Amino acid sequence: MDDSAKYIYCIIGCSASRGFDCTAIGATANPVYTVCHRSIAAVVSDSNVNRYDNNRKNMIAHEKVQEGVMHEFTVLPVRFGTVSDSSTPVRELQKLLSYRYDEFTDLLDKMDGKVELGVKAFWRDAPAIFSEIMEGDPYLRRMRDSLAGKPPEATHFDRIRLGEMIKEALEKKRGKEAAKMIAVLSGLAVDTRENDTLSDKMVMNAAFLVDKKKEHEFDRAVSQLDEQLSHRLLFKYVGHDTPPYNFVNLVINWNEIREGEASVRR
Repeated sequence: MDDSAKYIYCIIGCSASRGFDCTAIGATANPVYTVCHRSIAAVVSDSNVNRYDNNRKNMIAHEKVQEGVMHEFTVLPVRFGTVSDSSTPVRELQKLLSYRYDEFTDLLDKMDGKVELGVKAFWRDAPAIFSEIMEGDPYLRRMRDSLAGKPPEATHFDRIRLGEMIKEALEKKRGKEAAKMIAVLSGLAVDTRENDTLSDKMVMNAAFLVDKKKEHEFDRAVSQLDEQLSHRLLFKYVGHDTPPYNFVNLVINWNEIREGEASVRR
């Protein structure tokens, strides 16, 4: 087992060797288990390949192991596709845990007792929002009306400019709406991450790191926003049982670890 490459899922606080009832990536029967150093451990499985395709099946397998481990431990998720492929992978993993021990223990303390909750909001009626923008801006309205009935080829650049101004106004409205909601929810969170909106209909895409003791209070705050704004916004609320990807996504640089060990020896 020691000379097989190791696929790494996450880092946990654990000083004992143990296994988990999870299905390893690659749909193999390989066990999922710990490689320990002092009070922390890497959760791994043996791997016969050094690279995994970034496809849905592999991504789900990676996440399912992390979620399974979360039932018992606080986890620091490791980026998908991380494999230790040296001739002595267990020793290399232990070097990793030693080299970054203080960082990992500090992060585990920060994440302990916390849960990541994601809130997305979408315009329920995008055309109605467009109408709001036009009605609230006389200049845009006059510009739109001045182009009505004119040949597109004669007003090409004016139409481009109008589209740009409408987009700017929409972004400004989206920003104001999102800021109000984030102000309410971030007051109940330890940390907040604002992510990019992924479509014209998306108003907010944010993740919140919440103390589990305040989880129900946060749930109520999201429900209240939904009640207040359901006539114009559609909410999607996710989390409770997912790893804190927005706040921890460990990247392992094996060369850095090897070089660090070499410098210590010199």
